[in-house]
Formats: sequence, C-alpha cells, structure tokens
Amino acid sequence: MAIRRIVKMTFKAECCADFEAYFSEIKNQVGNQPGCHGVKLLRDIKDSGVYFTYSIWDDETALNAYRYTPLFAVVWPKVKVWFASKPEAWSTEISLESTQEK
Repeated sequence: MAIRRIVKMTFKAECCADFEAYFSEIKNQVGNQPGCHGVKLLRDIKDSGVYFTYSIWDDETALNAYRYTPLFAVVWPKVKVWFASKPEAWSTEISLESTQEK
C-alpha cells in the first residue's frame, strides 16, 4: 500500500507569494525523490494564507527517507520561517492501482 500525505501549512500573509514561487522551483525536485509519485500544491479558497501539499509515496519508508535528504535539509529551514502556525499532517494508505496521480 502506498501513502497519501497531506500537509496543511498556514503562512504569514506577507510570505505567501514567496512560498508559491519557491514551491514552483522545488516541486519537480521533491516529486522526483525515490518513492514519490508526485506532489501538488493546493490553496484554501476560504483562507488565502492556508496551503496544502498533497503527495503520494511508495510507503512510509520512502517518505521518511526524503526527510533525510540534502534537498529536505535546504527546503525545510527556508519554508518554516514563513509559517504563521505549526503545520499539520495526515497520512493515509491507498492502493496505487486506485489512483492516477503522478
């Protein structure tokens, strides 16, 4: 079973444009990590400072391995200074056959 990962991030209003630009820069790098089947960014329609990342991973091992990559070591410190509050994350198991995500 694969892992669907959703992370809710709330940013300071003055940081939203910076985050969107940065996400555009790193999206393919994150999506091409071993075991990742793509990553998307969604913005909350009711709160413009709230974003969700949606990604699918082969398994929890692949997701955890990403957290120890040089890419994550650069991305996380840069992004977390823009947060207005602590991120929330959810993971669910899914069958890769049941989704067309890539």
